[in-house]
Amino acid sequence: MYLPWSLYIALRYTRAKRRNHFISFVSFASMLGIALGVAVLITVLSVMNGFDYEIHHRFFSVAPQVTLITQDDISESWKNVAQQVEQIPGVKNDSPYINGKGMLSYDGRVAGVSVMGIDPLEENKTSQLSQKMLLGDLDSLKAGGFNMLVGDQLASDLSLNVGDQVVLLTPQASRTPLGIMPRYKRFTISGIFRIGNGFGFDNGLAYINLNDAHRLFAGGQIVSGLHITVDNLYQASNISRAIESTLPPQFILTNWMEEYGAFFSTLAMEKTMMFFILMLIIAVAAFNLVASLVMIVNDKQSEIAILRTMGASKKQILSVFIIQGGLVGIFGSLIGLVTGIILALNATAVVDFIQTVFHVQFISSSVYYVDYLPSRIEWHDLALVLATSIGLSLIATLYPAFKATRTQPAEVLRYE
Repeated sequence: MYLPWSLYIALRYTRAKRRNHFISFVSFASMLGIALGVAVLITVLSVMNGFDYEIHHRFFSVAPQVTLITQDDISESWKNVAQQVEQIPGVKNDSPYINGKGMLSYDGRVAGVSVMGIDPLEENKTSQLSQKMLLGDLDSLKAGGFNMLVGDQLASDLSLNVGDQVVLLTPQASRTPLGIMPRYKRFTISGIFRIGNGFGFDNGLAYINLNDAHRLFAGGQIVSGLHITVDNLYQASNISRAIESTLPPQFILTNWMEEYGAFFSTLAMEKTMMFFILMLIIAVAAFNLVASLVMIVNDKQSEIAILRTMGASKKQILSVFIIQGGLVGIFGSLIGLVTGIILALNATAVVDFIQTVFHVQFISSSVYYVDYLPSRIEWHDLALVLATSIGLSLIATLYPAFKATRTQPAEVLRYE
């Protein structure tokens, strides 16, 4: 016998004999239950990781991490402000902007938009807008060209295409011989972008050149400032306070955590709650493991008594059943781990196949922010699920193992 004594006995008890096929079946069912729970948990966590990653990636591709706001016009002096901001530890890049409201009109159709004046060269430092272009490019926003970029949803609503000319009306007013008239300007659509539905970028945002925005909104209540990226997203609040303390009081700092933090906190809470809810599947399988081990202990009473009379200690008897239950938990967890990884890697393809075959749409971008099922495996999730599953399996062995140590050889062997 080359194996350790406890492991050798545990392996023999795990294999079915003439009288205990049902007990072995219960053990096998417990193993499958653990494997199923682990596989489902890994798949669901991977899908939630995929949604979280896609939402973060799409949102922060254009949304600023930290925003510096002022009612003053800094279209000419923003570089001086940027130099002060860049001295703050944790600040990565910054770019100027001018923000205003307006209404687009084209061929009898109108739509309200938020107009963002940007410098194309500087904007590449803080956003991925240039990578989100479907038609045209970011460099088309030349100063004085009065070109405009719009989202694909807005372009669809107004039936716009590259080269079309739209009229942008602003809340600012101009005095004319006919009286006070709203200020307006004709722009040429030079590009169409797609960020993703859900946050209103594709149907309510238009980009123009910074200098064009300065001329368009001049004389009115202007909102300008800097869009700032940071090294650590989750330090945005601390960095905002550090920047605010170094600048004059007319500058106001806000960040994504203040505006959208509750939404992303909800996503994190959903993932945590889903982990604990699906862990109940593994817990149920662990209870089945308790039942199977108790039946094994009752079935092996005489053999346990004989082992005790041959000199086996309570510690050795205890280790036999802990190892036996642990083997079921470990093999079940490993099977579930492999199955879960395979499902997670192919979740997108499987759902796409089902949607194509049955002509249904499970995922709508208007509800889930993406129009497909994303999946992203995080290795720390795999380690957590595997450790928790094996841990629950080992805990489940404690009661049957201690029950086995309380076997009294004299009582059991009295009638043998």
